[in-house]
Amino acid sequence: MSTEPPPPPPDDDPFSKRPPQGPPSGSLYDSGPPPPPPPNDPYGGGGPYGGADPLAGMPPLAEPGKRILARLIDFLIISIPLYLISLPFGGAVDVSDDGNDDFGNAVGNAYTGHQLVWSLIGLVVYVAYDTYFTHKDGRTPGKRLLKMRVAMLNDGSVPDTSSSLMRAVVLWLPALLCCPCLWWLINIVLMFTDKPYRQGLQDKAGKTVVVSVP
Repeated sequence: MSTEPPPPPPDDDPFSKRPPQGPPSGSLYDSGPPPPPPPNDPYGGGGPYGGADPLAGMPPLAEPGKRILARLIDFLIISIPLYLISLPFGGAVDVSDDGNDDFGNAVGNAYTGHQLVWSLIGLVVYVAYDTYFTHKDGRTPGKRLLKMRVAMLNDGSVPDTSSSLMRAVVLWLPALLCCPCLWWLINIVLMFTDKPYRQGLQDKAGKTVVVSVP
């Protein structure tokens, strides 16, 4: 009889792992062994690549409507103070109007040098805000208020610094410097339609999901 140890798992892709037998630090998994994979994926389809559902034993996915509201709360928490701070320096937004501007001119003149500086400042603040709170316990103030949190898809733990930063950059960089309306629209649509984990583009980049918490 061979005494060689069994070979390691051939694939450590976090999307194909089963939940761990015990709750890791910061995990949302229930204590004790995870339940067997359900016959039908409760989130709309089998786990990625045919693996067992990584969310087995975790709280349900957060509702898209609550996610949008939480994001709006976080946006206001940052944007209102930032705008007030910018007023003595000319304001972060140019509201002047000579009466001849049309939509094309508004788009073409979206960023003056002054506004670009404030957009860059805003980008740093938004990314730092999201990264800090997501890495701290998975919950920004908006998510905490609406009882949600960000979790790693592979084991339900709080995202590490690199995942939190990647998630924040993907969320805010295009939204503040490039194509805000299109970017928010894509993410809102994905929250409602992405299967099986309702991941926005930031979730896909960070390999995270947003779940409800008690």
